[in-house]
Amino acid sequence: MTLKSFAIPTFIIVLMGLCLLMFVYPVAYLAAALRGLAIWWDVLFPSLFPFFIISEVLLGFGIVHLIGTLLDPFMKPIFRIPGSGGFVAAMGYVSGYPIGAKLTAKLWEQKMVTRDEGERLVAFTTSSDPIFLIGAVSIGFFHNPEIVPILAIAHYGGGFLVGVLMRYHGSRTSQVVPQSTSKPRHNRLRDALRAMHQARIEDGRNLGQLIQDAIQSSLKLVIVVGGLVVFFSVFLELLTQANIMTGLYFIIEQVLSFMGMPPALSKSLVGGIFEVTLGARYAGESATSIPLSFKVAAAAFILSWGGLSVHAQIASILHSTNLRYWPFMMARFIHGILAACLVLVLWKSVAGGLDSQSTLVSFDISTQSNLHSTQGFLNNLFIFIILLIAITILSIICNTMMSLWIRVRHSSDK
Repeated sequence: MTLKSFAIPTFIIVLMGLCLLMFVYPVAYLAAALRGLAIWWDVLFPSLFPFFIISEVLLGFGIVHLIGTLLDPFMKPIFRIPGSGGFVAAMGYVSGYPIGAKLTAKLWEQKMVTRDEGERLVAFTTSSDPIFLIGAVSIGFFHNPEIVPILAIAHYGGGFLVGVLMRYHGSRTSQVVPQSTSKPRHNRLRDALRAMHQARIEDGRNLGQLIQDAIQSSLKLVIVVGGLVVFFSVFLELLTQANIMTGLYFIIEQVLSFMGMPPALSKSLVGGIFEVTLGARYAGESATSIPLSFKVAAAAFILSWGGLSVHAQIASILHSTNLRYWPFMMARFIHGILAACLVLVLWKSVAGGLDSQSTLVSFDISTQSNLHSTQGFLNNLFIFIILLIAITILSIICNTMMSLWIRVRHSSDK
């Protein structure tokens, strides 16, 4: 019996069990569905939908080809991905999951990345957006804005390390998509503009058609995201009501005890395995007797893992490509471990005075939705522009230094 033939009956049995639990716990089921729908409408829709449209339009205009040509000297040596991955990384880190996977799938469709390059790219560009990390987690759940630096360093620094580690993923002799690096280095800006113009010609759609297609594609994807969020919210609530989660709590408690961490964090980690928002909230609301460093480490793991709800979103996006889910899942787990370790290792030097938990901020959790409204979108857009400019400047510096080194080497050979 193959794995697929075994998985389908198991999935059907699980769905039948969930239907039975929905009849047994109708009130809890309805409340969980409404809670998941509220998260999608108040948080995910206003924060993701505009970025989905913007990314589609930028792809159609050839901006990704321009940025890819400019960033090639920076992205290739470090991550073994083409320069267009720099655009995906900037969008992914600023706008949060699942933007990175969506853009990677688009690059694969346009034959700008290979299978190995796409799997490397989606593995480290899936992260929480800064507004959620700062507003919802640090202030909303922990009521402590002073944990922002250590949490951001652990989460985004861990993502960078995952990107470096993933450069070893795939065959060394795998096919590489041709890039413009074979052209003279001192003409890279001209080559980038030429690549953008050529991509725009090949696309061929006028502005109206481009925007219409972007809205249709983005709306379809954001509805899929919402459906998955509601499903996992109901799924986790029904398992909790039926006391099925007790065994998983016990296993996580034993693992935490073995690692020297408070077993009381098991609730937050189990919640975070399924849904990132729920797990981060449990971490912030856990017992005050637990040291703050362990709470933040748990939150860093949860944000970096992303939750099975996010994993399902990524899997649905990758389904239309030949990119595999398993490398992504392993990268998320490694990212979570690295982020938690970074918090514990850097805690004394970055946030050593916070264990007293003296800094508390009054924050209505409903403000979370406001942070992801128009102002949150504009903040993310500003961060994206700054990050993209910084990466471009760094790439130009690397390119200039490499050109000078080649000239010096040629002159010395003469």
